[in-house]
Amino acid sequence: MLLRERETPEGLLVSVCDTDCLGETFAHDRGELEVTESFYGGAAAEEAEPERIVGSLRRAATANLVGEEAVGVAIEAGLVDENRVLELDGTRHAQLVRM
Repeated sequence: MLLRERETPEGLLVSVCDTDCLGETFAHDRGELEVTESFYGGAAAEEAEPERIVGSLRRAATANLVGEEAVGVAIEAGLVDENRVLELDGTRHAQLVRM
């Protein structure tokens, strides 16, 4: 999985995607999700194990997750409610926002 962290004025923004999702576009009846290199990849991204991803998600103010494995890690850690996960062209997408 690819993990990327960014500090923003609102707090830590975390993006995580399964490596095979990078560069793909997933459709849904309400729109599309493009898993771009500029948001999920790039030089600032790192390949990460589930433990590292969970630690990052626990510190995140906002997170975007794409892919079966990435979303599954967040669900297993109790950070994302499985009933709130979107299905997009056979893959999963979730967002986490702390208020």
